[in-house]
Amino acid sequence: MAKKGGKKGGKGSEKKGAKVFKTKCSQCHTIEEGGAHKQGPNLSGFFNRQSGQADGYSYSTANKKSGVTWDESSLSPYLENPKKYMKGTKMVFAGIKKEKERKDLIAYLKATCA
Repeated sequence: MAKKGGKKGGKGSEKKGAKVFKTKCSQCHTIEEGGAHKQGPNLSGFFNRQSGQADGYSYSTANKKSGVTWDESSLSPYLENPKKYMKGTKMVFAGIKKEKERKDLIAYLKATCA
C-alpha cells in the first residue's frame, strides 16, 4: 500500500502543515476570514491571489509590485528563503529549509486559505 504523498513530488499533509503553521507562522499571521492583521497580513483568501492584495495591510513596495500569484510553485521557494525570493520584502522570517515541512504547510494553506 502506497503512502499518501509517497510518490516523488508528492503532496504534503494538511494535518502536519497545521502544526507547522502554528509553530512557525501564527505569531505573525492569522488565517480566519476577516481575521486581524498582525506583523504580517491575514492570509484568508490569499491562495491563488496576487501578492500584496489583503485590504488594510501595509505591504512593502517589493511585495505589491512583485506580480507573484501565490500557489504551490511560488510559495515553496518563498517559504524556503523569503528575502532571496522577493528582494525588499519586509517579512522577517529566516525560512523553512526542509522541503517536507514546506509541502505540509502549503497543503494546509491551500486547504484553509483558498
